Amino acid sequence: MFYKDLILGLVSSLLLVICVLVGVAFLTLLERKVLGYIQIRKGPNKVGFWGIPQPFADAIKLFTSEQTYPVLSNYLPYYISPIFSLFLALAVWLIMPYLTGLHNFSLGLLFFLCCTSLGVYTVMVAGWASNSNYALLGGLRAVAQTISYEVSLALILLSFVFLIGSYKLLDFQIYQEYCWFLFLTFPLALAWFASCLAETNRTPFDFAEGESELVSGFNVEYSSGGFALIFMAEYASILFMSMLFCVLFLGCNVLSLLFYFKLVFLAFMFIWVRGTLPRFRYDKLMFLAWKSFLPLSLNYLIFFSGLKILSLGVGV
Repeated sequence: MFYKDLILGLVSSLLLVICVLVGVAFLTLLERKVLGYIQIRKGPNKVGFWGIPQPFADAIKLFTSEQTYPVLSNYLPYYISPIFSLFLALAVWLIMPYLTGLHNFSLGLLFFLCCTSLGVYTVMVAGWASNSNYALLGGLRAVAQTISYEVSLALILLSFVFLIGSYKLLDFQIYQEYCWFLFLTFPLALAWFASCLAETNRTPFDFAEGESELVSGFNVEYSSGGFALIFMAEYASILFMSMLFCVLFLGCNVLSLLFYFKLVFLAFMFIWVRGTLPRFRYDKLMFLAWKSFLPLSLNYLIFFSGLKILSLGVGV
């Protein structure tokens, strides 16, 4: 019986990983199409029907092209960091709140915070191990940015932990059965979305990849497979952040088709922001994190903790 459960768990995990990777492939296609139409052009439309197999053609091209690496690089960390980056981006999906259980456990939000904190190291090691000034500067900027916005993310999550009294994502479904948290905490939802953009290094917070001054940021020395793994990790993180936004603010019934429409719309919002907004100035990015989002999330945290104490007092 134990082995049957183990095999079932492994097969389910494998299916989840495959589905996430296919989702990542089509998210890249969606991004190229949407950006194409925003800029009044077609986007990929030559490969197959409407350019639908384009992501697979790109993947084959990237993984079959020659792998180069700088002679002066620290080879082992340089080689491992993209693999570890993708591993973390896929591992964090273990907290997906399925009603059947799967890997959904009671400390899911803590696991998410641990994985996002570890993600900082992959960027830092990738930038440092390349032994290039541009890559190192890109890595340092990305690390400073990610750590700053992780504070906001953690405090926003802590507010919800105080409110519902649990780290388990499934409990968000119970509490949002009649009213979404989006309507109760709209400013917090906006702060969470902006923090997600900064956490995943997306426009307008893509300072790790400032093409004008850093060529391509921390991944400038990566080519073929290494670059593809970093790219896949970034897009898997975007999908995950969209899923988490839906769970926290838009109801959490993963058996409903509407949940996945909301997830796709959130992923589309990431692309829409990229096609619309110019890049921030770096000092403004830090100002936004420490002078705007930190006080906002702290105020909500104190408000929710007071509300919880009040409700417990009334209950007694």
